[in-house]
Amino acid sequence: MEKKDEVDNNREERNNEGKEEREDDRVPQMALNHISRLCRNVKESIDFYTKVLGLVLIERPPAFEFDGAWLFNYGVGVHLIQAKNEESLPKTDRALDPMDNHVSFQCEDMKALEQRLKQFNVKYTTRTMDDDRNGTRIDQLFFCDSDGYVIEICNCENLKLVPAGAHRAI
Repeated sequence: MEKKDEVDNNREERNNEGKEEREDDRVPQMALNHISRLCRNVKESIDFYTKVLGLVLIERPPAFEFDGAWLFNYGVGVHLIQAKNEESLPKTDRALDPMDNHVSFQCEDMKALEQRLKQFNVKYTTRTMDDDRNGTRIDQLFFCDSDGYVIEICNCENLKLVPAGAHRAI
């Protein structure tokens, strides 16, 4: 109960100018449940996500009348859906661009994951970001899945999240 009281107190402090937060203004707590990916071949995509990224194939409700699969691990699901039209999928022969749309997974051992990508002959690129303000270093690996979607693996938990504008001079 102390944690809830602390959260409530922090919320009140953030409501500057003494305004009370109205109950209907609050967004209910949310978390990422799953991402979905259209696939050229669901079986090939299952192989990629289970073997390369360690996701686990789970049972999918039988009510769905289209080919697909559900995978889960690390607190997030990946739903694979057989594409009706390959033209809706990314090109698999394009250059890998970290600035493209992507999904990112945190990883506690970047070197081990890099070795795993090499083991499965997955082409990737690395990037390191150093934040001199607070001495934070973020390592990133970018690669594409079997359908051409960009995936990032990072140690982003090293990054201190600071609300925008918090560093402005008062």
